[in-house]
Amino acid sequence: MSADRLRLFVALELPDAAREELLRWRAGASDRLRLLAPDALHATLCFLGWQESDELDAIAAACEVVAGLPAVALSLGRGIWLPSRVPRVLAVELRGPLEDVQSALSDALTSGGWYRPEQRPYLAHITVARVPKGVRIRQPELPEPRPLRFTGSHITLFRSRLSPAGARYEPLHRVKLG
Repeated sequence: MSADRLRLFVALELPDAAREELLRWRAGASDRLRLLAPDALHATLCFLGWQESDELDAIAAACEVVAGLPAVALSLGRGIWLPSRVPRVLAVELRGPLEDVQSALSDALTSGGWYRPEQRPYLAHITVARVPKGVRIRQPELPEPRPLRFTGSHITLFRSRLSPAGARYEPLHRVKLG
């Protein structure tokens, strides 16, 4: 891939208390999973994929569309395997009105030509572990995380750097809700 292209996504940042609960919850997960680093836990709102680096300022400006939206009251939901038939990801659903933030971002980024909305409805979730290639996981019953409530107040435009050890995320632009 050209050095002039960046792999980008926009995500809701999590407060420390939510990260700590997710780390506690996933501690009992299968040892066959690849656990995400604590600082990699987030709720993806829009995955942009590979973008030209000279578009970065315009993409960051488009993310500002959510600056006027209120912070979002959220809570951790149930643990889920995604996709359900042959899971590649262990995640926790988020409960709360995150769709307004995601929709505003989706509209702004789509109008700029940087994002193509998915056909399926947005599912607010936090990926906590991935299933390595070649590993098949039985889908055990998942315990419920503690019913932690928190406020989602920051979204971030991230660069994703791929490596054999897993992706590393570099924050590029941050927007405070409210």
